[in-house]
Amino acid sequence: MDVQGRGRAESTDPADQWVLNPNTGEYELRLTPSAPQSPVPGPRRPGPRRAGSRDGTARSRTDAPGRTTPVPPQRRRRGTEEPLPGRRGRRPVQKKGRAKKVLLWTGGTMAFVLVAAAGGAYLYIKHLNDNITSVSDDGASTGGFSKDKAINILLIGTDKRTGKGNEGYGDSGSVGHADTTILLHVSKDRSNATALSIPRDLITDVPDCPTTQADGTTKVIKGTTGVRFNTSLGQGERTPSCTARTVTELTGIKPDNFMVADFNAVKTLTDAVGGVDVCLGKDIDDPDSHLNLKKGMRHLTGENALAFVRTRHSVGLGGDLSRITLQQNFLSALMRKLKSNSTLTDPTKMVKLAEAGTKALTVDSKLDSIGKLKDLGLELGKLNTKNLTFTTVPVVDNPAEKIKVTVVLNDSKAPAVFDAIKNDVSFTEVKKKQKAAKDAQAARLKGTKSAASEVRVRILNGGAAAGSAQAELQYLQNDAGVLKSENAGNADAALARTTLEYAPDQAAQARRLADIMGLSGSALKPGKSVTNAQGLPTMTLTLGKDFKGAGEKLTSASTAPAVDSKTTADKVECAK
Repeated sequence: MDVQGRGRAESTDPADQWVLNPNTGEYELRLTPSAPQSPVPGPRRPGPRRAGSRDGTARSRTDAPGRTTPVPPQRRRRGTEEPLPGRRGRRPVQKKGRAKKVLLWTGGTMAFVLVAAAGGAYLYIKHLNDNITSVSDDGASTGGFSKDKAINILLIGTDKRTGKGNEGYGDSGSVGHADTTILLHVSKDRSNATALSIPRDLITDVPDCPTTQADGTTKVIKGTTGVRFNTSLGQGERTPSCTARTVTELTGIKPDNFMVADFNAVKTLTDAVGGVDVCLGKDIDDPDSHLNLKKGMRHLTGENALAFVRTRHSVGLGGDLSRITLQQNFLSALMRKLKSNSTLTDPTKMVKLAEAGTKALTVDSKLDSIGKLKDLGLELGKLNTKNLTFTTVPVVDNPAEKIKVTVVLNDSKAPAVFDAIKNDVSFTEVKKKQKAAKDAQAARLKGTKSAASEVRVRILNGGAAAGSAQAELQYLQNDAGVLKSENAGNADAALARTTLEYAPDQAAQARRLADIMGLSGSALKPGKSVTNAQGLPTMTLTLGKDFKGAGEKLTSASTAPAVDSKTTADKVECAK
């Protein structure tokens, strides 16, 4: 759908309504002294002069004949005077504390551009809520991100060519395919993140997709095999939820939420932050994308920003993989700009960013309010750009083609990448505090091991396939010699990963069972034992969704695999 077609023409730039209160040293939304405070931008009314400059008049600029707009002064004043008539006073705050608050609220902006743009949306919630367009997730997501778990957000850029100025890009008749797709994984401890690009020309299977119709009924759109990934959206009335299902089918990772943006989003978001700076390793002249730039650092806005992320014929090998690299470079540059003080501490930019972000995005039905986007932004705000890695799904040329156009999964490399993300493994260097935690986990596996016959454990099914607890019990008793084991039924809650909880005096038993099952140190949870029916202390083994089957080792990735290319958001990479 056209996410830009819903905006209303407004006579006022909301950013211009934020002016400096000289009594508090803070920017405030103002209409007239007698008008009530409102979080919703609206037309300005003429009113009496108010303090804001040395001669007692508000600074202004002329936007159109007969209309003036307050402009925030260049220098901020501090004072302890009484608040302006008709307004509540605000407690002066220290500059350092305020900067920290601004960074926290808008931290999502540095983590990822689309999420970031909505991160400042607390400024006028009711108005921004009206900007948001949402579509049903059709059960394709986990039901929404959680603050205490790792986060997986699917970001989809469509090639729908609607809106002024977009008619000349590519196929003007496109129904809006998944032209750019990135799976953003944020670690549970928020110390790192991985942005995994999925090539649009990757040959894959699109599953059957139950899709909510306009009348509320559900229609199952039949899947197809051996087709381009980008047809998971738009083709045959497929919606973004179908792209989410395709990603799950491809990677084994189920997105928590998804966001969609079209061509206009690149232009509006870039302009909202005042443009971004990118590096070109050579001159680029691409008539297809309308990009003509000289070598060196270049400042991009609007149309040039869109042309930059669309070009492919003049960089690399001229294909989609080369364009993915450009897009990753652009997103890194945009995040660096968003993180900079020139954006975070500028009320005008922040208001424009909130407006642009909420109008540019279409989100799933589980992420359809400013409150939810704000919460997501706060979680992402804990990231540092140097720990955000951009990489691409490992692929090879399609062997079935004489003229190479599409790609297929690299079966020797892709599974390891997917497994690393599923197991929350960082693709950046582990920090000291992370290393200490991992060392502590590894230490749980070191030491003496009890005999298998001395291991006493009860087994719960916490998300594995039905019958898994009984199947594992039979394996442990019949093949592994763990005779003091029992099936305790289903766990109270589902777990993504299998865990073993034990008391301190059961550590030797835990190490033996970990050795039998291939459990990692992170799966061992020192805690307490439970008393079984015979009154004896017993460990608790909870089989999670990662359980592969009775007798199969559960050893998972602990370090990230080598990938063909990767970069982090803090680095400036030159397009070649």
